Amino acid sequence: MDDRCEHFDTIQDVEPRTDGCEECLAQGSAWNELRICLACGHVGCCEDSAHAHALAHFKSTGHPMIASLERDETWGWCYVDRRYFDPMPGRLPKRKSAWGLLLGRFIKR
Repeated sequence: MDDRCEHFDTIQDVEPRTDGCEECLAQGSAWNELRICLACGHVGCCEDSAHAHALAHFKSTGHPMIASLERDETWGWCYVDRRYFDPMPGRLPKRKSAWGLLLGRFIKR
């Protein structure tokens, strides 16, 4: 079986746009786990969360590749081909640590 996906070509070198699910943060909702869009850096909640914003982002943009944004997870998913990859190729974006988030708040002042 080929370990590549034709949608790997859509993967960009992205950074998370937010420190949590973008839509849940805006509406004050909680999430379970986070996923990052590998085309644009959108951070959305997983399908086990109440709103499944990562899936909604795929449906509205067509961006096919996501990766887990949870610590120590290296997997990704192609929505189009419904294929799981572990590990994903290349560098995966990482969430900031609690210390990094705290430091970032002080630097922005």
